[in-house]
Amino acid sequence: MRNLEENHKGFSTLLALALIPLSGFATDIYLPSLPAMAKDLNVTAGAIQLSLVFFMFSLGVSQIFIGSILDSFGRFKISIASLAVFSVTSFIIAFVPNIYVIYAMRVIQGIAIAFIVVSKRAYFVDLYSGDKLKSYISLFSIIWACAPIMAPFLGGYLQSLFGWRSNFYFLGGLSLLFLILELLYSGESLKYFHPFKLKSIAETYSGMLKTADFTLGIVILGICFGLVVVYNLVSPFIIERVFGYSAITTGYSSLLSGLSVMTGGIIAKSLIHKPLVKKVTIAVSVQLTLVVLMIFTSQFVSNIYTVIGFTMGLNLCGGFIFNIIYGYCLSRFSKNAGIASGLTGGATYMVSSVFSYGFVNLYAVKSQLLLGLANLSLILIISLIFIAFNRYRSRNAIGATATA
Repeated sequence: MRNLEENHKGFSTLLALALIPLSGFATDIYLPSLPAMAKDLNVTAGAIQLSLVFFMFSLGVSQIFIGSILDSFGRFKISIASLAVFSVTSFIIAFVPNIYVIYAMRVIQGIAIAFIVVSKRAYFVDLYSGDKLKSYISLFSIIWACAPIMAPFLGGYLQSLFGWRSNFYFLGGLSLLFLILELLYSGESLKYFHPFKLKSIAETYSGMLKTADFTLGIVILGICFGLVVVYNLVSPFIIERVFGYSAITTGYSSLLSGLSVMTGGIIAKSLIHKPLVKKVTIAVSVQLTLVVLMIFTSQFVSNIYTVIGFTMGLNLCGGFIFNIIYGYCLSRFSKNAGIASGLTGGATYMVSSVFSYGFVNLYAVKSQLLLGLANLSLILIISLIFIAFNRYRSRNAIGATATA
């Protein structure tokens, strides 16, 4: 097993940061192509949206269980193999345009991406500590937000110029490039390998899940991300079919949506030392105000500008909340970084896929009004869960002080 060389540590860290948003690229790049794919494959909008949901759910379930594998067998070789699998399956989707083949490949891709992303998040806990580690962790959600900014924007142009298959050719080529760079400049970062004992691993998972503030924090993360996914699922059909714009316009709208998520994360990072409860409470209050206005104004004016404008405000607050709670959950169990990283990321994707697809279909979102109602339901759930989260978090802080 090749260990990470000290002179490659800087570039390897940049590669790790660059790979974190790969999961977002795998979902967001073909968003502008959803209507075209549905038409070309002769399937419904719901059927093509399921390709996104299958990927997210597979990614989520996999992340929950693979952290222990990475803590026991290392990061590097597994990450390399996963990049190869992702590249091959991307090309298969482009070459074999069948909805059931796409479903199968997306499930496999979810597992591969899970190994890549969890190993790269754990990479930072392996090599860094203290304020340096906190600084990198606070960057994760900001860098992850690069995907919903760049991917749909690029995907819109690829769709317009070359058709939907070009998105998957691009993903295959990009992951192949990362594979080569990883082989040249990266190595194993794990210093202490944990024995792969199912009983102790199960006890670790059980202990984490029984920690109420950690579990509730994950649910908040999932629903926050779900707000973004709801817009991603419905915006191509609203913008292209209802408002009559092109796939390029869908790409621009997703770019603005993703830029808002990133901006929220950057603001959260700048306020990292401010009280958590106060920050999140203000952000949720702003979200509630915006979504009520979104619903109310839909009776008088509903166009691409109002839909995007309100969505940007909601996503800015969502990115702010996500960054804060994500950092809290990821640093909650530093001694089992791989498991904590996998459980946090995996459960977040599972929760978001269930809530987003569920509420999109519950409200049959095809307008600003229905989008607002779906968003309102999700934000109200976040508000209630955050109250419980803060209660258990306060108990944990009191317990830690008493122990000390």
